[in-house]
Amino acid sequence: MFSWVKQEQGGRNKDGEMYQTVTEGLQSLYLKKLLPLEDTYLFHDFHSPALEAADFQSKPMVLLVGQYSTGKTTFIRYLLEQDFPGMRIGPEPTTDGFIAVMYGENEGIIPGNALVVDPKKPFRKLNAFGNSFLNRFICSQMPNQVLQSISIIDTPGILSGEKQRISRGYDFAEVLRWFGERVDRIILLFDAHKLDISDEFSEAIRAFKGQDDKIRVVLNKADQVDTQQLMRVYGALMWSLGKVINTPEVVRVYLGSFWGKPLQNSENRRLFEAESQDLFKDIQSLPRNAALRKLNDLIKRARLAKVHAYIISYLKKEMPSLFGREKKKEELITRLPEIYCILQREHHISPGDFPNVTKMQDMLQHYDFNKFPSLKIKLVESVDKMLATKIAGLMSMIREEESKAPPAMVSGGAFEGSQEGPFGQGYGEGISAGADAEDWIVSREKHRYDEIFYMLMPVNGKITGVNAKKEMMNSRLPNTVLGKIWKLADCDRDGMLDDEEFALAQHLIKVKLEGYELPGELPEHLVPPTHRKNPTNADENNTLYNHSED
Repeated sequence: MFSWVKQEQGGRNKDGEMYQTVTEGLQSLYLKKLLPLEDTYLFHDFHSPALEAADFQSKPMVLLVGQYSTGKTTFIRYLLEQDFPGMRIGPEPTTDGFIAVMYGENEGIIPGNALVVDPKKPFRKLNAFGNSFLNRFICSQMPNQVLQSISIIDTPGILSGEKQRISRGYDFAEVLRWFGERVDRIILLFDAHKLDISDEFSEAIRAFKGQDDKIRVVLNKADQVDTQQLMRVYGALMWSLGKVINTPEVVRVYLGSFWGKPLQNSENRRLFEAESQDLFKDIQSLPRNAALRKLNDLIKRARLAKVHAYIISYLKKEMPSLFGREKKKEELITRLPEIYCILQREHHISPGDFPNVTKMQDMLQHYDFNKFPSLKIKLVESVDKMLATKIAGLMSMIREEESKAPPAMVSGGAFEGSQEGPFGQGYGEGISAGADAEDWIVSREKHRYDEIFYMLMPVNGKITGVNAKKEMMNSRLPNTVLGKIWKLADCDRDGMLDDEEFALAQHLIKVKLEGYELPGELPEHLVPPTHRKNPTNADENNTLYNHSED
């Protein structure tokens, strides 16, 4: 049993609570500590609906957002390596609604109205957006191995113009905000030929404010431009994003062509492979970090709920008991930015914890301030205590759970074999070159390295570190890198290099100059033949070195 309480208390804390998993602990803390504060101060009306059991127990979710024909649906098919129910792909806007692609034993589609009444699915609170949205929301279920670890949310292609926004019949940005608060990763897809960010796309990106750590960007169809154009496209994309995503950090952008067809321009193939592997690693890490993400989201929600309670109670305190209520209400709404500053100083709150002042002013117009509750110190103190002590206990539980039962990484589909086999990233390149060859790969260039070696005047078949340094410095690599190469090449640790060790050092320098990373330990296939524990036949190996002389 996992527990963060003292053993002598029988696995319970002083409140009598006992948590077997992090998920159970999060759900219990929310229901007992945070939910009472939210209910008292109308948090759900102003900010976000109440969380349910399915919100804590659901698989990690990935939300795809982008303009039409950027390849969102094709990207999902690329990951799953099979079609999914309800999939439509075309050059024109095809996906006109939200599709939740999830695991199910039987393949099929669940319509939106039936989906939001299912307590096992984390979508019950979406019924607040009405039939106009629910008629465009489905769940596509299928028995796919990738979906055993994550769920993927496909969204409508974003168009430009006011008319498109009105014709949806529901608040598109608010729906995205709802998903953004609950998903583990938000992927913005761009087409290499379509970098303009329309008004609706800008509004959609702004809906993810506060979720910046979840956002990743994919520049899709990057094989359709050459290297020079790709450099300009990447710069233009970063410039466009900088105007919309107002953060000092640069958002992570992955380049590639995420579909199963041949590359139109293969000169950047190695770059695309490295980028796709980085993206796969990021997605594969989601199950491992799911509990930590839910914990982080609960902390953010608790901080916002506390600030909201202070705002509501302050407005209540300032209202007159009898006359001039409407006038005072309008005055308080106008003074809301000033009230924010007062609360910051009074309660030592960071400005970043406060909700958007303009949106708050608009929503307050519809409420009677006299019906707001006064500040209940015990509710706020209960949330403070949760943040100060209980959350730390759950953090230790996360580490304990991971050590005893690490979550399985995303597998299957495009993730299957992405690290292994001859077509895995880096196979047969850089430090891995020659791993499956019969001869020692360094021997192919050893005759050239020997010429340099004997010019350095070896004594008893070896050169000193001083002489080796002079030659190795010609590579212009930093001393830290050359020092690592020296440690890898000096196999017998005698502070000198024989002809094989020197050849190995030159080979490692070449690998580094070609842009590949050096290993922490020397791979078995690069160990010089005479330094191996069980050399097969030194004479045969020597003949390999001298084949050029023959």
